[in-house]
Amino acid sequence: MNFPPWPKGKKLVHLDLKGAPPRIEYLHKLIELFSQLGADGLLVEYEDMFPYGGELNLLQATAHPAYSREEVLSIQDVARSKGLEVIPLVQTFGHMEFVLKHRSLWGLREVGHCLGTLNPHREEGVRLVIEMLRQVVELHPGLNTLHIGADEVYLLGEGEESKQWLASPGHTVEQLFLSHVTRVAKAIKEAWPHLNVIMWDDMLREMSHDTLKASGLIGLVQPMLWDYNPALDVDTTVSLLEKYCSVGLSELWAASSFKGSTSVHTSVTSTQRHVDNHLQWLKVAASVSPGIKLQGIALTGWQRYDHLSVLCELLPLALPSLAACLQTLNHGQFSPEVQSKVTKSLGISSVEVEAIERTSSDSTFAGRRLAELIVELTSLLNSEDICYFENSMFVRGWFTPYHRQRKMVNPLITMQIQSQATMLLTMLEQKAEAVRQEMASLYPDSTAQEWVEQYVSPVVAPLQRITQDIRACLLEMVPQYDSTTLSSQ
Repeated sequence: MNFPPWPKGKKLVHLDLKGAPPRIEYLHKLIELFSQLGADGLLVEYEDMFPYGGELNLLQATAHPAYSREEVLSIQDVARSKGLEVIPLVQTFGHMEFVLKHRSLWGLREVGHCLGTLNPHREEGVRLVIEMLRQVVELHPGLNTLHIGADEVYLLGEGEESKQWLASPGHTVEQLFLSHVTRVAKAIKEAWPHLNVIMWDDMLREMSHDTLKASGLIGLVQPMLWDYNPALDVDTTVSLLEKYCSVGLSELWAASSFKGSTSVHTSVTSTQRHVDNHLQWLKVAASVSPGIKLQGIALTGWQRYDHLSVLCELLPLALPSLAACLQTLNHGQFSPEVQSKVTKSLGISSVEVEAIERTSSDSTFAGRRLAELIVELTSLLNSEDICYFENSMFVRGWFTPYHRQRKMVNPLITMQIQSQATMLLTMLEQKAEAVRQEMASLYPDSTAQEWVEQYVSPVVAPLQRITQDIRACLLEMVPQYDSTTLSSQ
């Protein structure tokens, strides 16, 4: 497929820092690499990695230190030196889990069991949001554009105060959403008239032409339409962009994905899946009317689906995907020539991270060693020997819960089971330790610990239980054996 290259406008790489925040030295290297790969901006979602001060100090991460003020400035300095614009993203309505999880702020939730949505009726909630924005803007000297989030505002209208408000004639959930967003956007424009304000578009999609026209958003915000599907519906997306334009929202952004949108627990990125998403966006860009002023595209790289979900693919495993997606936008296609350009730029043998060959070469992209180790470990974790170990003929035939409970087993066969489980455990533990050590050089120790506990420990635990149960059974049935002797079998 061959389309016109992505039209004029920024190509932003999204840095989602609500999980696995890179150590600052590694982040500087990544920014340089983003520039080399063809990006010209960063969309930085700090969440709890921003050094909020004063009463907002509690918003800072506790598992690892937030970036310091000096480090936040250094991110901008490195980006600026490479010609990259920095656009901070601060959630102001939905996905405020990192704020509303704190006990002292529980009262600002729209609904008690939904950590993400702010109650728009509480003045202290609005003041908190404005103060968050103020601190972020002031630590970004020369800022031109700010993203206020506002996506996936779940259960809006379900709170008691909202129900009372909605009981008045003519009041709707759509108006409730719009009233809060316009209030925040107006406050930004009053404080910093020069700032452009971006917001996610999903809460606007079902609104009628008349509702959007009367929304108060015209001239205030630039919607960013996101769709990460490799089979993105081009006609529907073009129609939505045209609808926004027809009501006066003509300055629009697109948002694609280079990682973090396959499944909530994906750990290895598929390049082709994300390239397909960008090819669909190229079709969209080639189909819109001249009145639509595309400001650019944000290539999102989600690190978690939300503040409390597991870690998605780490950045090193997605760099081949990012390079491929950027080159696809630049060339309007993903031809063999484009693929060759990607592999040469990163010094790899394949655009798919799963297929890159192990190498000792010094000319590697930042984080390549970690990517290789995680691919190896993930392959082992997903192997049939491990995934189906407890369903193997030997375990299901000679070491069932019935056997374990009664400690009545065939020692000859259970010792074979133990030998196989011990061998797999040793392999897993060695590879996991190599991953942990390499990860800790690029990320906080807490990230390495979290990744291992989320992806390795659930697989290791059943194998450990089997070996422990076998030892207990053999002690009851085999003379002249003790646990020390058995553990070496």
